Amino acid sequence: MDGRPGRLADVAAEVAATLEATATVTDDTEERAAIAASIPGADAHTPLAQAVAADARKRITLSGRTIPRPARTRILTVANQKGGVGKTTTTVNIAAALAQAGSTVLVVDLDPQGNASTALGVDHHAEVPSIYDVLVDGDPLDGVVRPCPDIPRLLCAPATIDLAGAEIELVSLVARETRLQKAVSAYVERRTAAGDPLDYVLVDCPPSLGLLTVNAFVAATEVFIPIQCEYYALEGLSQLLKNIELIRSHLNPALHVSTILLTMFDARTRLSAQVAEEVRTHFSAQTLKATVPRSVRISEAPSHGQTVITYDPNSSGALSYLEAAVELAERGVAATTEESA
Repeated sequence: MDGRPGRLADVAAEVAATLEATATVTDDTEERAAIAASIPGADAHTPLAQAVAADARKRITLSGRTIPRPARTRILTVANQKGGVGKTTTTVNIAAALAQAGSTVLVVDLDPQGNASTALGVDHHAEVPSIYDVLVDGDPLDGVVRPCPDIPRLLCAPATIDLAGAEIELVSLVARETRLQKAVSAYVERRTAAGDPLDYVLVDCPPSLGLLTVNAFVAATEVFIPIQCEYYALEGLSQLLKNIELIRSHLNPALHVSTILLTMFDARTRLSAQVAEEVRTHFSAQTLKATVPRSVRISEAPSHGQTVITYDPNSSGALSYLEAAVELAERGVAATTEESA
């Protein structure tokens, strides 16, 4: 392929370095777009060159860029009843990308496996104060939240194995469906009053519709749904939407699906393209333009106690999550502007 992928990578690296060296507080979005458009293209017969060119454009457009912060705290529950669709991976990487771009982000790990806590490098062994203490004992979030060691402004309320028994223990408690909502609201208000507001709260749910997930839905105003680009994911989405409607009807009228992200996208297969087309046809307003490809780097990052954003920031997976985070932030600001108008 006449060395095209290597040449494209060299061009992208050189341009990105120039942009970082000349970065100012001014909005350089148009300049970045013009430079990205100047990257040499590739035809359909050179898929590797196409992929490298696409990553190069993303790197130039997104690297080192700040994104708009919301006017008020956005609380999103990342949910899908089907397992293995990338809920936790999406939660931690979107959170890391938002924080790296200047936002203050809290991740609430509501999955007893504690995978989000692991990926963010936050201790979650049995003796650590955790979200279990908040839900069952009514402790404030302030004593539970821990900073992510790799990314400033990224916080995590970890999950421990104790959370596995919370489903049973919550059954007999008063206002069992609203315990997380009260804790999160109080924490958000305290930080706002102290002049250090949160921009985003992302709640990572277990793959089921138990009391933990119900608490997450009641605490949030937005639902963020990652969808794996396979047939079974579409069946799971239908049931999830029915359950969200039940929550809206009985517990949280403000809840709505604001964001859908296509994950594990494989451009080489017709199935991925068909699933993506179906989702975009039926949920055009909610589905992000960005897609997340299958990536070894994304899978490797948690074993190092990191997100892919810090583990390999130039990988296709990191760039895709950064692109999705920028789109998520910009959509939120646009929606707020429309509401104000």
